[in-house]
Amino acid sequence: MLDRRRTLKTGLATLACAAAPLASRAQQKSRVKIRYNEVVRSMLYAPAYVAIVKGYFDELGLDVTLATAQGGDKSVAVMLSNQADIGLIGPESAIYVQNSDSPVKIPIFCGLTSTDGFMLVGREKVDKFDWRMLKGKEVLGFRPGSTPLLFLEAALRQNGLDPQADVKLMNNVGIPARVGSWLAGQNQFAIFIEPDAAQLELDGKAQFLASIGETVGLADYTTFMATDKYIRENKETLQSWTNAIAKAMTWTAQAPIAELVGAIAQFFPGVKPEVLAHAAERYRRLKIWKTSPVIEPAAMEKFQDILVQGHVLEPAKRVKFSDLVVTEFFTKAK
Repeated sequence: MLDRRRTLKTGLATLACAAAPLASRAQQKSRVKIRYNEVVRSMLYAPAYVAIVKGYFDELGLDVTLATAQGGDKSVAVMLSNQADIGLIGPESAIYVQNSDSPVKIPIFCGLTSTDGFMLVGREKVDKFDWRMLKGKEVLGFRPGSTPLLFLEAALRQNGLDPQADVKLMNNVGIPARVGSWLAGQNQFAIFIEPDAAQLELDGKAQFLASIGETVGLADYTTFMATDKYIRENKETLQSWTNAIAKAMTWTAQAPIAELVGAIAQFFPGVKPEVLAHAAERYRRLKIWKTSPVIEPAAMEKFQDILVQGHVLEPAKRVKFSDLVVTEFFTKAK
């Protein structure tokens, strides 16, 4: 009887060992490959990098490949041509496509940032900054119609300045050339995202003056979107994505700055830890990173207000929240 039990145990153990590789292979086969495209590389998207590094996507069966487009227009082109499954872009892209003749739409399904992450910097230290100091000055802006420029213009208007008449906005410098342009001495003021703003500040090449996002207020600035077809056919995948982002948001909000920097440093080769730490502390203090993937209707209304005020969206072409945002994933995020 004892020998029979030993034989049975041995047989079960052998079967378990044999089954393990098969289960592992089956698990690998069931993993979903996702082509993920971010608009630019920035500390603004730290929770998304955390989801990759901490394995939150991986543990939910998502095999994520990351690419960087270097511009919202390029991100949209990549998505509409089916070269990416999920894009991280400003909501204006979804709005423009919704109003276009394109048969393919790119609804938003998950939030990431609560507002603009750009910092206004100058060349000289100012004890008490006043937006009116920009009157008549050159400011290095961004591509016309882009969210960085629209939010900068909104901040100017909120402080009594006409973006077209009172300030010389320089919007003809490409994203990769912006830092070089500033270092070459062009323009008196500029907006930079992190970690560029922190790097210039710590190098003594720029002085922090104001946060565009803090000035403008809450309005979802960067969001995850996918084509309407992809959303219809991949609901389980997008729920897993949103769950992973929600988990990463919680970790990003609570982790010690040193741990956060250690987690995302690989995405910023050549950038010193102290620069990343400076940028992370500022974003956390300003509450730039969302702590939940939920997108509120009021945030999208405010965003479209900014587009209308910036004359890139006709009032009659505002998009209804229900046509712009798919809520089913972030309402069930866990």
